[in-house]
Amino acid sequence: MSGTRLMLVRHGETESNLRRALDSAPPGPPLTPEGRRQADALADRLAADPVVAIYASTATRAQQTAEPVAKAHGLPVEIIDGVHEVFVGDLEGRTDSEARDEFYDVFKAWAAGDLERSMPGGESAARIRERYLTAIDQILERHPGGHVVVVSHGGVIRLVAQWLAGNVDHKLASVALLPNTGHVLLESAESGWRCLEWTGVEL
Repeated sequence: MSGTRLMLVRHGETESNLRRALDSAPPGPPLTPEGRRQADALADRLAADPVVAIYASTATRAQQTAEPVAKAHGLPVEIIDGVHEVFVGDLEGRTDSEARDEFYDVFKAWAAGDLERSMPGGESAARIRERYLTAIDQILERHPGGHVVVVSHGGVIRLVAQWLAGNVDHKLASVALLPNTGHVLLESAESGWRCLEWTGVEL
């Protein structure tokens, strides 16, 4: 596993993002025209990187974001279970401030270590951790020492970065929102994972 670089990328813009809707259930909405431009710009940014594989969640928006990156590297987009967004349960589709407040309340509890708490009608952080890290283990087995891009979702990427990287604490995971096509770059070593970059900011 030593030397593996894992870039976790948030998908491009969707109509749900514009509406500030809690939208977690795949396949979900496609990218907007702006989202497609963001995906093309992401491919340009990563064109010189030695990417060996590109994965995407089961959500349409993640797959559409991954497609230009894959094309630039002559690689397929590989769909993998487990890296989808936090399932928000009863909050699905809501746009009101009360729903967003409830989401962030639970999310901050997760970042602070309360993994057994669940979204109302949704999943717990313990379940999210199990499914996402299982997917990461599968990727590492296939591409040891490589540079892998995983197009996923903002909330869950922040949690996973905290769980994996020793230099990402709960305060950063709680407040450092990822913009559309923002990313977290992680690198493995014998001592464990380290976050090298959080959307352009070196850590």
